[in-house]
Amino acid sequence: MSLVPEHGNVYVLNQTNQLKGLFTIIRDKTKPRSEFIFYANRIIRLIVEEGLNHLPVSSAKVTTAQNAEYEGVMFDGRICGVSIMRAGESMEQGLRECCRSVRIGKILIQRDEETHKPVLHYIKLPEDISKRYVLLLDPMLATGGSAICAMEILINMGCKQEQIIFLNVIASPEGLKNVHDRFPNIRIVTAVIDEGLDNNGYIVPGLGDFGDIYFGTKA
Repeated sequence: MSLVPEHGNVYVLNQTNQLKGLFTIIRDKTKPRSEFIFYANRIIRLIVEEGLNHLPVSSAKVTTAQNAEYEGVMFDGRICGVSIMRAGESMEQGLRECCRSVRIGKILIQRDEETHKPVLHYIKLPEDISKRYVLLLDPMLATGGSAICAMEILINMGCKQEQIIFLNVIASPEGLKNVHDRFPNIRIVTAVIDEGLDNNGYIVPGLGDFGDIYFGTKA
């Protein structure tokens, strides 16, 4: 994991051969959907695990089966997930595998294909979300419009920027800059930063529409 100062509060997974291999598979348009889901889930799990590393902890002592003391840590506070529908829902299972009873809210934001601007359609969040650390889920960060819209909603619900950790699979430099310019204290954990955006506002090299491929609605 490395901090990327030029993009603000951004943390990128170490670009190991394993991670590059996983991306080689999910970026390959000839691979079947079943392989995309399996290997995308592996990447998502890595991102979630790293995101949890950014939560606050306090010291804790336990006694092992050998009647010996072990000095470890326990998480402080409570967490919840918020998925930016629909693609963000692909990351929910990875979060639940790490945090079994985690509460997950949903925000439906869709991009207008002509203006590329986000449009809010639906919101359902835990009532006490302002008292929780929020893991915001969306696999693709293109222009950052949808992410910023979701972050504005969370801020308006009483969340502080420091409580929000945005978990992301592929980010563009433009999206990272736009998010940082608007919310410099929100942490972003991403697996990779791609080259940029094409004329239609899509990430390149990217992988296409993550949600369509994952949920089987690709035309």
